[in-house]
Amino acid sequence: MKTLKLSALLVANQLDLKGIKAFLDLKPVADSSFELLYSFGNDRLQYYFNYGVLVFSGYTEEEIKAAVQAILPYQKNPNSKWLRDDHEITEKDGEVEFDFDRLVVGRLDDKVIRIVMLNLAQSVALDFYHQVSENLLTEIRSFTRDLEITGKLSLGRRNMMKFIGKALNTQNDIAENIYIFDAPDLVWDDEYLDKLHIGLMKHFDLRIRFSEIEYTLHIIEDNLKVFREISNQRESATLEWIIIALILFEVFDLIISKLL
Repeated sequence: MKTLKLSALLVANQLDLKGIKAFLDLKPVADSSFELLYSFGNDRLQYYFNYGVLVFSGYTEEEIKAAVQAILPYQKNPNSKWLRDDHEITEKDGEVEFDFDRLVVGRLDDKVIRIVMLNLAQSVALDFYHQVSENLLTEIRSFTRDLEITGKLSLGRRNMMKFIGKALNTQNDIAENIYIFDAPDLVWDDEYLDKLHIGLMKHFDLRIRFSEIEYTLHIIEDNLKVFREISNQRESATLEWIIIALILFEVFDLIISKLL
């Protein structure tokens, strides 16, 4: 039986694919705005995704570290601690079998490897966005806890706008980088690849995990709407007091002018 190890790593928030393509100076197997795939023969493949993920097939740990280090200039906001997922593919006659960190397939070629690498990359990306959304929710909870205890919102307008920007950027990144609802082009004319792709999506729970992140972001969005309303009311109250103070000033000025 032939066994192959795949390793997916999220090393940065984004990868400059154009820069990587120029640096490697090789003809890619796949080339688009969000992906770069290179084949070096003997099932050794390197798959680069614009959302900061690299997937390696058939590489040793030393080779992986060297490859990641080589493209450091093309990593935007590199992560000091990489997110990682490893998976093995074994070729064996029979039906496709899914295990925790192992996949058994009846056919093992570059197309099969590419489909597995693509789904593995999406899985690692979802892990990252899950962490980001949970961190945002934790921050929201601290604000709501202060609101419950003190009756006041401790979040200033400027910090609130920055927080809203962070939440919106997270939503935009997910919308731009997660393609779990779009089947790759190479599965359209290959029934085996199509079944494998669908099976991998279920195996990695991609749709369920995406829905969980989406639900968390909806909760955050609902809380932010309430915060904005409280902030607007606070600003309206401040404005009313300013107007009252100006009116009183005018009245006192008028009285003093008549007395003099």
